[in-house]
Amino acid sequence: MGHAIRMTRHLTHIALALLTSLTSWSCAAQAADDVRIGAPLALTGSLADEGKKQALAYDMWLTRVNATGGIAVEGQKKKVKLITDDKVHVVMAPFGSGHTKIVAGVAERYGVPVVASVASSESVYDQGFKNLFGTLAPNSGLVDAMLTLFTREYPTLKKVAILGRDDVFPRDMAETLRTRAGTAGLEVVYSEFYSNGTIDHSAALAKIKGLAPDWIYVTGYSQDLILARKQMYDIGLTAPIVTMITGPAYREFVEGLGPLAEGVTSVTWWHHTTTYDSDDAWGSTKAFYEDFQSRESSDPDYIHASSAAALVAVQKAIETAGSLEPAKIGAALRALNTTTFYGPIVFDEHGMNAARDLPILQVQAHEVKVLFPASIAQARLMTFK
Repeated sequence: MGHAIRMTRHLTHIALALLTSLTSWSCAAQAADDVRIGAPLALTGSLADEGKKQALAYDMWLTRVNATGGIAVEGQKKKVKLITDDKVHVVMAPFGSGHTKIVAGVAERYGVPVVASVASSESVYDQGFKNLFGTLAPNSGLVDAMLTLFTREYPTLKKVAILGRDDVFPRDMAETLRTRAGTAGLEVVYSEFYSNGTIDHSAALAKIKGLAPDWIYVTGYSQDLILARKQMYDIGLTAPIVTMITGPAYREFVEGLGPLAEGVTSVTWWHHTTTYDSDDAWGSTKAFYEDFQSRESSDPDYIHASSAAALVAVQKAIETAGSLEPAKIGAALRALNTTTFYGPIVFDEHGMNAARDLPILQVQAHEVKVLFPASIAQARLMTFK
């Protein structure tokens, strides 16, 4: 794609590109005509769909910012380039908590800020990194929102079965529910993990079926969840509440399952029906939504929004710092307190964005409906018979 975005194919290449980039960083970068933002992306493999969403959002932001002359640094507008090497000032993390942890470890050695748009696991942000910042709220807020809503809307909810992918974010989401379920009066009757690349969940699903849970909770990425949902149907497994993290947040999940997506719930970090006014490249949630639709003729999801918002945060930090020196950009990010089209961005002491009311979703009548928060709710929880 255009605008000098160059992509790497594998995570090892990403790490090597960043290592080359950061070790060659010098004061010459400060005098460059462009703001240089490292943008490594996973565009092949199991996370290719998610990586392409990041690329699209980055390009949307880049187009709007460069159309106005670029980012203001010491009173001078500088054009922006998103690249994978050549003396970057800031690094954007690739998709996922696992990838983010690797990239943050490399960048930390050289004092270069890393802004993660799709990493929400607390286990990434508790490593003592001083230069890691994430635009997603912590995983615990997602789980707490579901526990509150589901126990209120379905008072007879007592037993939950958990099946999670053994990867950083899916594991954290599974573990968070397992440890917090008791506080909501729930019994965890099953809690196991499946390895990456698993193509048959039938044994685990059969065990779950025998336990007759009220809530089936599966974590993973889109293709994992599509497979698990189809195999649930094949063996006749269901429950009053079926949650797949974060399946319904993705158009490809709903389209890939068709009627089998009906009734599946999830939670997400952002939904286009939220309403925020801002002073960023878009100015409002509505404007971002309209810009996205003009390009894609579909609705943006949280990956698109968070990825674009991460670059908004970088722009605001650079303009506040009035410098392209990484240490000054990092200090400005730590002090950032702003509202964007995506919502508030305030980084806590660990570099995570502050928690807020996070949307809970459910597929109803072939559409994704918001169940919570009340301010943007479009429907109430529908349970399976």
